[in-house]
Amino acid sequence: MSSSNSQLYAKNPASAKWILASNNQGKLAELKRLFAEADLDITVTPQGELNIEDAIEDGLSFVENAIIKARHASRIGGLPAIADDSGLCVPALGNAPGIYSARYAGEHGNDAKNNAKLIKELQPLRMQQPDQSIKGMFVCVLAMVRHADDPLPIIAQGLWQGEILEAPQGDNGFGYDPLFWLPELQTTAACMDAADKNRLSHRGQAIGQLLSQLLS
Repeated sequence: MSSSNSQLYAKNPASAKWILASNNQGKLAELKRLFAEADLDITVTPQGELNIEDAIEDGLSFVENAIIKARHASRIGGLPAIADDSGLCVPALGNAPGIYSARYAGEHGNDAKNNAKLIKELQPLRMQQPDQSIKGMFVCVLAMVRHADDPLPIIAQGLWQGEILEAPQGDNGFGYDPLFWLPELQTTAACMDAADKNRLSHRGQAIGQLLSQLLS
């Protein structure tokens, strides 16, 4: 650990314990693995284990919602907290579904309905320009606060560029992965194995940026 990072921890003895403002076990496992690889002695606990309910995500951007979730968890838990906000942006749709990705079709977490709505919304565009691919990008913003009122949150952002298919391909992953085509790999995110996806994904990129900031 660098001297500047060591000083950060020395100023706050509790800072080696963080709250993950989520109960997603996949996110938790990925953070733990990458922190261990970077030799960061940080224990990350999902907020549910501390009886912290989900924050009200009323921001208008990924950055705002990530900060809202991190501050909420830190305020209740009394520890540094890290949160992410992520989703799919399609420029041709004004960057929809964006922050509403998980509830695009009105029911939170219904991947099948969300994918079906995205396909339907893109049909008129495909009819107008049948020979052009439709670009899309997965976005992940991570926010880390040392305390609930931290005026200088650490912000890291990852963007994963791709194209949106007309029909799903693949059974792995979740969300919009079956529609997210990677031309350079000739596959969808839903056809990739977990290790490759974690290495290339928007979340993997954001975590890499976060580690770089922590170790600088």
